Formats: sequence, C-alpha cells, structure tokens
Amino acid sequence: MPAAFSNTKVFSILYALWLWLLLFPQMVKATSADRNGISPVKIDIPLTVAADSSSFILPFSRAGNLILVQATADTTTGNFVLDTGAPHLVLNITYFRNYPVHSNEGERNGITGAAFMAGQTTVADFSWGPAHYYRLNADLANLGNIENSKGVRILGLIGMELLRNFELIIDYEKNLIYLHRFRRKVPSSYRNELLADTAAYSVVPITITDNRIMLQSVLAGKKIKLIIDSGAETNLLDSRLPDKVFENVSITGRTMLSGAGPGKIEVLKGDLQQLPIGNQSLSNLPVLITNLERTCFSYGGCVDGILGFDFLSLKKIGFNFVTNKMYIWK
Repeated sequence: MPAAFSNTKVFSILYALWLWLLLFPQMVKATSADRNGISPVKIDIPLTVAADSSSFILPFSRAGNLILVQATADTTTGNFVLDTGAPHLVLNITYFRNYPVHSNEGERNGITGAAFMAGQTTVADFSWGPAHYYRLNADLANLGNIENSKGVRILGLIGMELLRNFELIIDYEKNLIYLHRFRRKVPSSYRNELLADTAAYSVVPITITDNRIMLQSVLAGKKIKLIIDSGAETNLLDSRLPDKVFENVSITGRTMLSGAGPGKIEVLKGDLQQLPIGNQSLSNLPVLITNLERTCFSYGGCVDGILGFDFLSLKKIGFNFVTNKMYIWK
C-alpha cells in the first residue's frame, strides 16, 4: 500500500466518514431538561465575542491530518477537532458520560452497514478563543477509536453550526486559523488584510446545506456536488457516478477497509487527474472510491464526493459563511 494510504490514514478516513454518516440525518434538535432542570429552548445559538475581539487568530496542532484546537466545554478543556463535515458540536462520551441524554437518536447505519448509537445533550458554556456559545445542543459519540489511532486525547468535534457567523481562513503552513465574527451581515467597510491582494486567490461560490459546505464542480461533463470536510483525511468519490467520470481517475489498486462496526468494505484508490474548482484546475488529487448512497440529504439530493485534507492543505484556503464564498490561494 502506498505511503499516501497507510493503514493509520485509511482507518482515520473511514472513521471520519462514519462520524459524518452518524451525524448526517440530525436536522431537527430535540430538547428537554438540562442539568439544572431548565428546559433549553434554542432558536439560534447565543454567541458572544468580546467587543474588541471580532477578529482573532487561533493556533492549531495536528493529529495526523486532523486540525486540533483548544476549547472548553463547561469546565473541561482540551483538544477539539475542527470538523466542517460535522453539522454540530460533538462531545466524546468518554469524557462527558455524566451529562444527561435528552434525546437518543437510536441506531445509525455506517458505511459497512454496522449499527451504532448516538445521543444528544446540552452544554451550558462552550468556548474557543474569545467566542462563547451558551446553552448549546451537542451530539454525543464515542471517539475512542480515533483517539487510539492518533494517540491523543480528543474531547470532541467543532462542527459547522458553530462557524455559521464567521469568516475562517486556514493556513496549514503556519498552523494558524484566522477568524472574524459578523454580527448580522458583512459591513461594506470590512476588509480582511489577508484578502487585500485579490490577485493572489480565487473566489468560488459555495452553499450551506444541512450545515454542510457544498461545492459544485464538473467532471466529464457531469455536474457534481461535493462536501468540504476538514475532518476527512483524503477525498472520496461516489462509485455510482457514470463511467465517464472515472476515465479521469488513475486507479492504483484496491483495499479492504474496516468501518465502525465488524464489517469490511472493498474500495478502489487512485488519483483524480483534474478537478476544476472555480477558475483553477487541481491535478492528481488522491481519492478513494466508495458507495455514498447513505449520504443523501433530507430533501432527497445526494452527495457525489467529499473533499478532505488532501484538497484543503494544498494551499491556504478560506471561507466566508455569511456571504457563502470560498477563497483558494493560487
């Protein structure tokens, strides 16, 4: 197996996809009594950022190709994965097992067909940097397998719901995340210094669907829908795409992958020769090819692929989740 698809990395890819599949159907959040017996009513996430800290910079470390930031859930501080593939905050039940479960999602089918459980709870105060979120619903999941594969303690995942009011720029070379929080809309006077040189990057439209970053592209004349997932360590293509799409993929072999449960699936691995994104064309992106039939949206649309670390880390990349724009540096 080539180094780009080592056993550890392959496991992490499948585990990230399992988490993504686990959390995908959760569109409506159930609520009940929190730890103080108060029923949490949540229409929007109450978020505060210090008045002089609408813009802030956070350092990050890496566990493999996962982005780790320091954050605090109530009184527990530690590593959280920045995961744009997760729709909400996720807590590792290992460290939050005493939190009351006010909604149990029951069984979920993973990519191998194995069943697992998910629940929901409420966090009174969640913070990273100067940003605080109050009375925040969170999903509970067992992240022990990914902790074991990375050899690091992971308290949870920071999902898209927490990023919706932000502009976010990730610099993998400097291990820094640049964030700016908008209160309602982007003011006409706002200018990010990192975006001053407009010739240095391309602007690509995105959409946010069910708290996922959606990107449109075209392969072999077919329009495809891709999800951008910072918690995935490589890229995935749906094996159900037309054969003409895979004429653009150089297949390098097959591998058997284990999912969250006891089952295994066989997937193809290869390199996508060209992927047009805006006015740029990215070359030789590593991909795994697998059936993504379990990743359809609530309205009936389905996902054609997932772009992870191998896409995000090529260059500096940014997102404005208020104006629905992506910035790709050239």
